[in-house]
Amino acid sequence: MVEVSHAIKFLLNGEEVILTDVAPDLTLLDWLRLERRLRGSKEGCAEGDCGACTVLVGRLMDDEIIYDSVTACIRFVGSLHGTHVVTIEHLRGENGALHPVQQAMVDHHGSQCGFCTPGFVMSLYGLWMRNPDPSRAAIEKALQGNLCRCTGYAPIIRAAQSMSSYGQPQGDPLLAERIAVRDKLRAMHDGRRVEIGEDDRKIIIPASLDDFAAVYEANPDARIVAGSTDVGLWVTKFMRAIGPVIFIGHLQELKRIAENDSEVRFYAGVSYSEAQPVIAANFPQLGELWDRIAGEQIRNMGTIGGNIANGSPIGDTPPPFIALGAKLHLRRGEHRGEIKLEDYFLAYGKQDRQPGEFVESVTIPLLPAGEKFATYKISKRREEDISALCGAFRVFVNDAGAVGMVRIAFGGMAATPKRAKAVEAALIGKPWTMDTIEAVTGQFAEDFSPISDMRASADYRMLAAQNLLKRFFLWTQERSERLAREVA
Repeated sequence: MVEVSHAIKFLLNGEEVILTDVAPDLTLLDWLRLERRLRGSKEGCAEGDCGACTVLVGRLMDDEIIYDSVTACIRFVGSLHGTHVVTIEHLRGENGALHPVQQAMVDHHGSQCGFCTPGFVMSLYGLWMRNPDPSRAAIEKALQGNLCRCTGYAPIIRAAQSMSSYGQPQGDPLLAERIAVRDKLRAMHDGRRVEIGEDDRKIIIPASLDDFAAVYEANPDARIVAGSTDVGLWVTKFMRAIGPVIFIGHLQELKRIAENDSEVRFYAGVSYSEAQPVIAANFPQLGELWDRIAGEQIRNMGTIGGNIANGSPIGDTPPPFIALGAKLHLRRGEHRGEIKLEDYFLAYGKQDRQPGEFVESVTIPLLPAGEKFATYKISKRREEDISALCGAFRVFVNDAGAVGMVRIAFGGMAATPKRAKAVEAALIGKPWTMDTIEAVTGQFAEDFSPISDMRASADYRMLAAQNLLKRFFLWTQERSERLAREVA
C-alpha cells in the first residue's frame, strides 16, 4: 500500500514551500506574481511563446540536479513537487554585485524597455550554467523561445558571447548551494503519493510508474499532465477546467531511453531536449525538425509521449515516426499492449486507447541501410511555430531503379496524422524519376481532404504536399550523386 501525503513541497529560490490547497489549473506565473509578489517574471503571451516569464526549474535526475529553463505561464504549480524553482530575483553575483549574465546585459545594452529582459537573463543563465562559452549557434538556439521587440537581438547576442568574461559557473551561488538543495529535494522524494483536493479540484502526484498505472486505472476520467505545453493553453487561452489532474512529469521511470542495434525506445516522459542527443545519433535526418520544435523552454517541458498521446493532427513527431514504422506501447494497470503508431489515431480527438490506458513508450526502428528518409515542416515562422503541415518521406530504390518500398506520412493534411497510401501504391514498382513523381501527385487527393484555417488554406496544403514529394525526390538525387562522387 502506497502512503499518501496531502502537501506539495518544493523550493522557491532559497526557501522551502509547502502547499496543501492548490487548484489544478494554478500556473506558476500567477502564483509567483500574485501570491509571492515576485514580479520579475512577466506575462506576455500566456502560451509559452514569448519567454518573458522564463524561470529555471531544477529536478533530480540520477541523483543530480538538472536545471531547465521553462515558461512559468503554462507550468502548473501542481507539477512542481520535489523541484527547485529559481526566479530572476534569486540571481546575484559575488559581494552583492550583479550576476555575470546581468552585468553583461547592462554593459552591452541588451535591455531597452526591459519587459522581456528577465526572461532573456534566465534563458542565458541556464545556458551559461551548462556551457559557459557557447557558440553563436548555441546562443541563438537557447534564445529561440524569447522574443524582444526593442533591441533587434544583436546586443543580447553580444552580451551572451561575453558573459563568461564577467564570471564562471564555478563561482555561482547556485552551484555553491547545490549540495544543500539536492539533500532537500531528496527528502521531498519520500516515496509517498500526493493527493490534494476533491473532485474537479483534485491533484494526484503518483509515487511511481506502477502507482500511476493503478491511480489512472481507478480514475480514468482524470487528466494526465506531463509537460503541460498543450494543456497549459487550455487554461490560459480557453479557460477550460482540467481537473482532476494526475501530474507525471516527475516520474524518472518515464524518462528512460533504451537503445539497441535495431531500434530506439523512448518512454513517454522523455522531453524533446532529453531526446535530442539520441535523435541526432540515430536519426540525424530529424535534426533540423527537432531544432524547430517550439523554443528551448518548450523543448525542456514538452514530452514525446504527450505529443503522441494527445492525438493532435499537427504534432511534429507522429509523421516521421509513422514513416519509420514506430509502434506504441500502451498500459492499463498491469496489462501492457502494442499497436502500430499509425493505427493509434482513429479520428479527430479520438485515439485507440481504452479508459485508464496510457502511452508508456514508443519504439522506433532504425532506418535500414540503403533507404532514404527526410521530414519537412512548413510553418508561417521558421522558428517556434506550429506546423501548417509536416511531411515525412521514406523510400528504398532497388538496383533496377524502381521503388521497392515507400512510406509517406503527413500531419496537418487530415483530422489525424495519416499515411498517403494511395500515393505509396502508385509509386511501388515504378521508376524513381521525376516523371513518376509528376504522375502520382494527383493521388494526394485520394488520401487527403485538407481544411482551410488560420495556418494555411486547403489549396495551399495540397500543393505544398505535392511539392514536398518533389523536394524529397530531388534531395535523394543530390544525395546519390554526392555519394557517388565520394566513392569515386
